Amino acid sequence: MDTMTDDLYRDITDFAHDTPSWFQHLAEVWTELGLLLFGVLFIVAWWRARRGDPRALAVAVLAPLATAVAYVGSELFKSVIDEERPCRAVSGALTPLVECPPHGDWSFPSNHSTIAGAAAIGLALAWPRIAALTVPMAVLMAFSRVFVGVHYPHDVVVGLVFGALIVFLLVRVATRPVARITLAMRGSSTGVVKWFAGPGPSRGRGRGAHVPAPSRAPAPAAQPPAYDPAAYDPPTMTIRRDDTQQPR
Repeated sequence: MDTMTDDLYRDITDFAHDTPSWFQHLAEVWTELGLLLFGVLFIVAWWRARRGDPRALAVAVLAPLATAVAYVGSELFKSVIDEERPCRAVSGALTPLVECPPHGDWSFPSNHSTIAGAAAIGLALAWPRIAALTVPMAVLMAFSRVFVGVHYPHDVVVGLVFGALIVFLLVRVATRPVARITLAMRGSSTGVVKWFAGPGPSRGRGRGAHVPAPSRAPAPAAQPPAYDPAAYDPPTMTIRRDDTQQPR
């Protein structure tokens, strides 16, 4: 008996076969190349965070680690649910654009989509400015798995949500303790450990550093006239008169 997701799978694969060959080839490449691109972005995010505060570095380090945890979780789900691939199970569907995975490589959830959803949210937490790039990347990667014919639509939707949720929760829970660890690593005497943790926020006066304006010292207060002993008569404390200046 066909289900709604079977019908949607057939519609998407029919659409895939109607697209130009160059577009099909692009989808085949993207379904794998996207993973590599996410890996490169993880490295860049970590490198940027090395000069940030310990919390920023903790998030950048946790993002790929939590993505790996999400991947392991999706594999565990696969081993329990044992859903056959649609390229073998859906009757009347066109041949997939890529080779159908062997029996035993189950369909639910999609590992690629799980990694994509986890990486997109992890990178968005570590580097918020690229969320507008990583989230569409993840959605396109998930869609490409149905487009090439190796996953049901519900496989990729669940994979995206599962990966994103796992990373979000792990980063929220582990950021504080990992930040303390990274702070301790920055004070380590081991070169590799200190290099990995980075120098932290720059405190020098390099290019672009804020240099405070020189402060102006307050004007000195007016001082009273100096005491001149010759101008006073000690016995009477009266000012002496200079007779030489009087007219004769």
